[in-house]
Amino acid sequence: MSGVRMLAALRSPVAPRGGALARLELPQLGAPVLARAIAAAGLAPEAVDEVILGNALGAGGNPARLVALAAGLPQRVAGLSIDRQCCGGLDALVLGAAMIAAGQCEVVAAGGVESYSRRPLRLRTDPDGGAPQAYDRPPFTPWPDRDPEMHAAAEALAEAQGIAAEAQALWAVDSHRKARAAALADEIVPLEGLQHDAFTRDLTPRLAARAPRLAGTISAATAAVAADAAAVCILVSDRVAARLGRAGLRWIGGVTLGDQPDLPGVAPVAAIAELLRRAGLAPRDLAVAEIMEAYAVQAIACVAGAGLDPGIVNPGGGALARGHPVGASGAINAVRLFHELHPRDGPGLAAIAAAGGLGTAVLLARG
Repeated sequence: MSGVRMLAALRSPVAPRGGALARLELPQLGAPVLARAIAAAGLAPEAVDEVILGNALGAGGNPARLVALAAGLPQRVAGLSIDRQCCGGLDALVLGAAMIAAGQCEVVAAGGVESYSRRPLRLRTDPDGGAPQAYDRPPFTPWPDRDPEMHAAAEALAEAQGIAAEAQALWAVDSHRKARAAALADEIVPLEGLQHDAFTRDLTPRLAARAPRLAGTISAATAAVAADAAAVCILVSDRVAARLGRAGLRWIGGVTLGDQPDLPGVAPVAAIAELLRRAGLAPRDLAVAEIMEAYAVQAIACVAGAGLDPGIVNPGGGALARGHPVGASGAINAVRLFHELHPRDGPGLAAIAAAGGLGTAVLLARG
């Protein structure tokens, strides 16, 4: 089995739904990022064996294939689109690394692309011939009484773990503060004249306290906004990395596990624990961790449940300061991890939860 290296990781800016990237279809959103990531890895498009992209809202059509063709990759690159909701962008990396380790591929471009702005409208047909019924999301469990809306699930988590609105607001304020202080230009491929994450702002505790409540303690300040973005990481075999003379980051492993369907926010805890166990590592061994912030309460609960040091979590801010482009969010966490790990010694973690009680975690390291 071959070892796996990540040689490059880039993303677009993240823009809220209806914002600066709203007119871009998925190929226009993802192709520039894919092309730049391949070049940053020191590779030609012809070297890529497969493109794997997470996408949750596009309603089929194999967006990965469309993005690959739009980026000028050879027609032989089939493209594989996966939908595991929020986990999809990170699961694309896990799948790509497994294909390389198995010897099926030597170069895989993996990540995610999502446009909330351009997502298709969804209609469910009536078998009795009635008018189609619009719906916003598919079911995430087979049990209607155990398939909560995400705001309600976040509030249930807050109640279960006693995480107050004030603690959530402080987490959100800190996420924006760190994002504003971070130098992120090296990881962003500008699109539509946008060179930075459009949502990041000076969020104060007073402003956070005034944000409209969405469900109980959950507010518009402590829930990530729907967004548009793309992110791509270039994974290669050890042999390709050696030929190019590039070390990149070493892929240690990745795990996806299911957990409580009606309390999805803490699903990454089990995945993180299993991944660290397989790697023979403890939380204290980590140099940095990129934890998804779909909700502040979810990030707080995952950090505590996994035993992580809050001081190493999301040093450049998280999704609360950027937005949540569902199928791309896990890949954005991986891009952030790639750039945060380069000046640090020790392994790094990226983890994300998904509706239905899913959690994915990956480990990377220098050397």
